[in-house]
Amino acid sequence: MDIIIHSLYSKREVFLRELISNAADASDKMRFLALTDDALKEEDELDIKIVIDEEAKTLTLTDRGVGMTKEQLIGNLGVVAKSGTSDFLEAAASGADALSLIGQFGVGFYSVYLVADKVTVCSKHADDDQHVWESTANSVFTVGKDPRGNTLGRGTSVTLHLKEDAEEFLKPKELEKVVTRYSQFIDFPIKLEVTEIVKEEVEVEEEEVVEESEASEEKPEGSEDDEGMEVSDEEEEGEENASPKKKTETIEKEVKSWKTLNLFKAIWTRNPSEVTEEEYTDFYKSFDNKNEGALKHVHFNAEGEVSFKALLYVQGKGDQTRYNDLFSSKKSGVKLYVRRVLISDEFDEFLPRYLGFIRGIVDSDDLPLNVSRETLAQNRVLKVIGKKLVRKVLDMLKKMSEAGEAREMDEGEEGEEGEEMTGETYEKFWEEHGKSIKFGIVDDRKNKAKLSKLLRYQTSKSDEKFVSLATYVSRMPEDQKKIYYYNCEDLAKCQASPFIEKAVSKGYEIVFMMDVLDEYVTQHMTEYEGVDLQSVVRDNMSLDKEERKAFKSLKEEFKPVTEFLKEVYGSRVSAVKVSSKLDKSPCVVTSSQYGWTANMERIMKAQTFASGGPAVSKNLEVNPRHPIIVAIKDAFEKDPEDQKVKDLAQLLLDGALVNSGFSIDDYAQLNARTQKVLAAELEISEDAKVEEEAEDPEEEEEEEEEEEEVEEAEEEEVDDEEPEHGEL
Repeated sequence: MDIIIHSLYSKREVFLRELISNAADASDKMRFLALTDDALKEEDELDIKIVIDEEAKTLTLTDRGVGMTKEQLIGNLGVVAKSGTSDFLEAAASGADALSLIGQFGVGFYSVYLVADKVTVCSKHADDDQHVWESTANSVFTVGKDPRGNTLGRGTSVTLHLKEDAEEFLKPKELEKVVTRYSQFIDFPIKLEVTEIVKEEVEVEEEEVVEESEASEEKPEGSEDDEGMEVSDEEEEGEENASPKKKTETIEKEVKSWKTLNLFKAIWTRNPSEVTEEEYTDFYKSFDNKNEGALKHVHFNAEGEVSFKALLYVQGKGDQTRYNDLFSSKKSGVKLYVRRVLISDEFDEFLPRYLGFIRGIVDSDDLPLNVSRETLAQNRVLKVIGKKLVRKVLDMLKKMSEAGEAREMDEGEEGEEGEEMTGETYEKFWEEHGKSIKFGIVDDRKNKAKLSKLLRYQTSKSDEKFVSLATYVSRMPEDQKKIYYYNCEDLAKCQASPFIEKAVSKGYEIVFMMDVLDEYVTQHMTEYEGVDLQSVVRDNMSLDKEERKAFKSLKEEFKPVTEFLKEVYGSRVSAVKVSSKLDKSPCVVTSSQYGWTANMERIMKAQTFASGGPAVSKNLEVNPRHPIIVAIKDAFEKDPEDQKVKDLAQLLLDGALVNSGFSIDDYAQLNARTQKVLAAELEISEDAKVEEEAEDPEEEEEEEEEEEEVEEAEEEEVDDEEPEHGEL
C-alpha cells in the first residue's frame, strides 16, 4: 500500500478518474446483465453522482451499477490487484466485445489513499444485503452488514474522508476541472451536487392591531375625515370588508441541484459515415480553445496487431511559441484514452514533435492496464499506434497538398467523405504550419520523402506565390538537370542577387529559400524525386557542358590575372576563378561545396551562444566578359606593380562580399581603401593634409570681452560680502 500511495501515481487527482472508471465499469456490467434479466431493468437512467460535504470534509461518489456482495468486497478491495472486472470478463467471455469495461478495479481503487486517510465503501448487490467496507490504508479493514438497511437500492457508494492537504477537492470547480480532463467522454452522466444561492419573495405575518387612540376613534355617520371629506357608512363598510394587503420580503436560500459535467459524447466511437460535419466542428471546439476551428480532420478505425479508434484534426491557427520548446516539452496535442477514459497526453514518442499542430483523440481497447496507467509510455503498443497515426496524418496532408497543386492548374478536387477540398486549405496550412514540415525533414528521416512533397516555396517564376517542388520539376526545361535554389534573407534580395543572373537568363527557375530552417533542410534533403538540388552560391555550380568548354580558353587567358588577384587578396579568399555563372555582374563570392554559405554565416553569428564553426571558405569568381574585369586585366598587363590597380582590386572584392551576403571583417580598412581610390580619381596628392581652422579676429575680441565681464562680476561679489562678527 505504501508503494501504491507514494510511488505509482505522479498526480493525486487521478483518484477521481479511477473511481469514475470503476463506477462506469459497474454500470456497464449492470446494463449488460439487464439485457438478459428483466428483473434488473429499471426505468431510471444509470448515472454517477458526486456529493461534497464541506463540514464533514468528505467526498462521496455513488453509482447505480451492479454492486458487490460481502465476499466480493473482501476479495476485490481486501486483496491488492484482485480484479472483479477480470473475473467478470472470464465468466462472460463471449460478450466481452460488447462491454466497455475499464481495467484493474482493485488496483485503481487504492489511488483513493492519495487524498484520503479513511475510505468507506457501501455496496448493494442483487444477490446479497447491503454491506459496508472500511479501511484506513493499513493492514486492517472491516466489513459488515449495513445497520441502516438497504439505502442504496442497488450500486456502490464510496466515501472519502479527505486529508487536510487535499481539501481543494471539496471545491466544485476543482472537481469539475478534473472530471472534464479525464472523464468527460464516459458513457454515463456524471452529476455533481452543487449549491446555489437564490432569492425568493416570502410573505411576512402582520403584527397584531393595537388599540386606536381617542384621536382615531370611530367616526359617526356623515362625519368628516382628516381632510374634511365626509365619509359615508357604506364607504367605511367597504374598507372593512376589503382584504388586507399582504406584506413580502426578499430572502436568500440555498438550493441544491445536480450539474452534469460530461456533456460531450465520444463521437469517435461511432462510424465516420454517421457523424455530421457540424458534430465534428462542435467536438473540436470542446477540447481545443482556439476559435479558428480545424482545417481538416481524419476519423478512422485501425485493426491488426493493435486495434484503436482515432479522430485527428489539423489546427486552423498555429501557436508559434511551440517552436521554443519543441524538443523539450512532452505535451502532446493527441490524448490517449482507454475505453473513453483519459490515460495521458504526455508521451515522448507517441507522435513526432513536428506534428504538434495535430489535435485529437486515440482510444484503444488493447492497451494493458497495469498498476499505474502512466507507465504506458514505455509500452511497445504505443509505438505501433504512433506509426499508424503518422501514416494517416501524412496521407491526409498529401491529399490537401495535391488539392493545392490541382488548384494551381485551375482544377478542382473532391476530398474524402464528400468534403470539397480547395487549394486555399493547404495555402492556409502552409502559412500556419510550414515550419513544422521543415522540422520534420530534419528530424524524421524515414518520412523525409513524403514530407518533401509537402514543401512550398516562392520562385523566380511564381509571381510571389508558393509552389511545390513537384510543380517546379514539371515545368523544368529539357536541358535543365537540377533544381536550383538560393538561400537568402528576403524576396527583394533574392531577385536582385548576381547569383541567379545567368540561370535566369537561360530560362531556368530558381527556388527562393528565405527561412532560417531552409539551410538545414537542404543539408538533409539533397534531391527530390531523383532530381539533385543545387545551390547557386556554391563553387561547384555549373550550367551546361558547352559553356564549360568555351570557358577553357578564357581560363587560360585570364590565368595570370586570377593569380595576381589571389596574391593581392591573400587569405581573404581561398581562390580566384573565372566563372561561367555570371551575366551582368563583374564578380561574386561563392562558398565551397561543404562550407558555410553567406546566409548560414549570418544565421550562426546571430546565435546568442555561437562559438564559431567551420571556417568559411570563400572563392571569388570573376566574369571575364565584364568591362571592369577586362579593364583590370589590361591595367595589370601594362603595369603589374601599379598600386592603383591593387587598390581597385581590393575595393572590387569588398563590393562582391557585400553583394554576396558576406560580412566584411575590417571596415576601417574598407574606409581607408575607398578614400584612397577617391583621392586618386580626384587627383589629390597622398601628402595633402586637412587645412587648419582659421581664427576669426571678431570672435577673439568677443571672447576677451566675455572674460573681462566675468572678472568684474567676481570682484563685485567679493566687495558685497559682509565681514563676520569676529573680524570687526
